[in-house]
Amino acid sequence: MGKIMAVCASEKKGTVKREIESGRLIEDFGLENDAHAGSERQVSLLSFERVEEFKKRTGKEIVIEPGAFGENLLVSGIDLVGLPVGTKLKVGDDILLEISQIGKVCHSGCEIARRTGECIMPKEGVFARVISGGTIRTGDLIHTESAMTSAGKVRFTAAVITSSDRAYNGEREDSSGPLIKEITERSGYTVVESCLLPDEEEEIYEELVRLSDNVKPDVIFTTGGTGFSERDRMPEATMRVADRNAPGIAEAIRAYSMQITPRAMLSRAVSVIRGRTLIVNLPGSPKAVRECLDFLLPGLEHGLLILRGEADG
Repeated sequence: MGKIMAVCASEKKGTVKREIESGRLIEDFGLENDAHAGSERQVSLLSFERVEEFKKRTGKEIVIEPGAFGENLLVSGIDLVGLPVGTKLKVGDDILLEISQIGKVCHSGCEIARRTGECIMPKEGVFARVISGGTIRTGDLIHTESAMTSAGKVRFTAAVITSSDRAYNGEREDSSGPLIKEITERSGYTVVESCLLPDEEEEIYEELVRLSDNVKPDVIFTTGGTGFSERDRMPEATMRVADRNAPGIAEAIRAYSMQITPRAMLSRAVSVIRGRTLIVNLPGSPKAVRECLDFLLPGLEHGLLILRGEADG
């Protein structure tokens, strides 16, 4: 259980948010009369404790008022950055938020960064969308809701990356990425992001880093780019982002696929861990994607729970 320490808003982008007594959160929009409402990051939240640590760490004789980092809600008592994307936050009887992003890239330094040389919002900020709205006030209690599906299973979050020059250039439709989304959502996953990229190793690497470090889904499924072609660079990009290797998953998929076609031996797919995100390379064809997910998903839950610290190895 946490507490809302401040509610803040700004009428114009690029200006410091100021504390207000109360505000109205609007469904799928954000905080009423706030300049950032309606964007992909509808509501921004920051830990009160992290702000206090920042004040002590910088040792600067400056006044840091609520809203100085661009946060809408200053929250005490909840380790926000430790929550996975998809976690729901309940305020009172009406308000329900869902975490959509952890951290962000700052393209221009805020006033705090200019004065202290540091800003905590890029790493400590949490962003959420408004599932159901209502009036929010300083002093309101806030708590996390269990991430469960309607069937009573633990809900996991996923992201999907398709790597394909032809699909990216509009020469053919990307069928595999949407199919991964369809299958995983039917299995109880929440797909928080999906994207289509060319077969460029650097772009794939940067997207894997962004998703793992900022969005922090439980698992990233990639499709395409795992063959022998010179442009097939998905395994190389994936290995570059790895903190730890998790070869058993890729090996098991290959062994299973070998029962269907001997061409499975030509797959260079890998599986790794970055932070608390598992990254799994899948084949490029829709048929192979379906076969691999049907095999993989039933046994994956325990590994993801271990990764989240919610089960023993």
